[in-house]
Amino acid sequence: MNILLPGANGALTTYTLRGPCAFDAPTAPFNRVAYAAAHVVADPRAAINPWQQTAIDWDATLAYRHYLWSLGFGVAEAMDTAQRGMGMDWKDSLELIQRSAAAARDVPGALLASGCGTDQLALEEAKTLDDVIRAYEEQMAAIERAGGRLILMASRALVRVARSPADYEKVYDRLLRQAREPVILHWLGGMFDPALEGYWGSLELPGAINTALGVINANAAKVDGIKMSLLDKDIEIAMRRRLPAGVRIYTGDDFNYAELIAGDGEGSLPNHGHSDALLGIFDTIAPAASAALGKLAQGDTAGFHRILEPTVPLSRHMFRAPTWHYKTGVVFMAWLNGHQDHFVMVGGQQSARSLMHFVELFKLADAAGLLLKPELAVARMKKLLKLHGVGQ
Repeated sequence: MNILLPGANGALTTYTLRGPCAFDAPTAPFNRVAYAAAHVVADPRAAINPWQQTAIDWDATLAYRHYLWSLGFGVAEAMDTAQRGMGMDWKDSLELIQRSAAAARDVPGALLASGCGTDQLALEEAKTLDDVIRAYEEQMAAIERAGGRLILMASRALVRVARSPADYEKVYDRLLRQAREPVILHWLGGMFDPALEGYWGSLELPGAINTALGVINANAAKVDGIKMSLLDKDIEIAMRRRLPAGVRIYTGDDFNYAELIAGDGEGSLPNHGHSDALLGIFDTIAPAASAALGKLAQGDTAGFHRILEPTVPLSRHMFRAPTWHYKTGVVFMAWLNGHQDHFVMVGGQQSARSLMHFVELFKLADAAGLLLKPELAVARMKKLLKLHGVGQ
């Protein structure tokens, strides 16, 4: 199957698709905990101001969560992949969490964890640590009432008011003591959100790591793990080696996930030898990632890498700077593969990447065998090209 695609000089050249891979469904549970951070599907027919208001297609949004569960993934809900803080406010996020929690109850074994932050607190109204604590506690209570498990997201408000690492320790100690069950901490680097630069009270990573580890060690019974999204595999491995027994690293490294999940088997404790996963890229590469994790669970590490290796260039392109616009690529892929019938995003974020970015994404997805319905993908790519004034 062929399609004419523009090159860097604007000239159209024929691109021949290689076609989709046949990814095997897993036949046994994974030997890694694997969450896919899931996107939301906008409702393009709603009569709203799309830059200021949010409308969600709930049926399509929940159908995608069922799709991820069917492939063996847990769903990380209302995270940055769901445009939390980039179109999805706390009110909409809570409804998303409540709906997903209700859906999960109908799926045997469904794993769901939900983002808990402080985004209902306007930054200009964040004056003290107590303001931040109250905002976190409000969301904690609402998520736990819905039956959700907590992911304590990094807080822009906390960065604004904290003056030292001790302020982070105070806030997290207070929150972890009252959590009903072990939570996942979330360390999102400045490349994903510039407002979170200097999290844990230090611009230097060694100091930030020491503070985060101090919080974890002081509350180990209440910490399931920490998601690290710093895009630095060496920092993640160094942190992993220092965790107390039973506390996981959930890799959020969308550049080096294959190596980190496979692990090296080194370290003094079992949890030191590999990372588990909580990844936005799993939303996009779900069939490949599921098949690869199935291979890993069977002890076939070579098969794991063989499947995931072609997905890495796709992920690196999708998460290229400015990294926070990766969600546009996630939704683009969901549209190409027929999981939604339009390429419209909450907040109009479909405009955040260029046509040439999408052209390269299309090629890389095909190279990874992830254009699962090639006829549909080609037809939709042609529509996007025509919309940008590129004829066929």
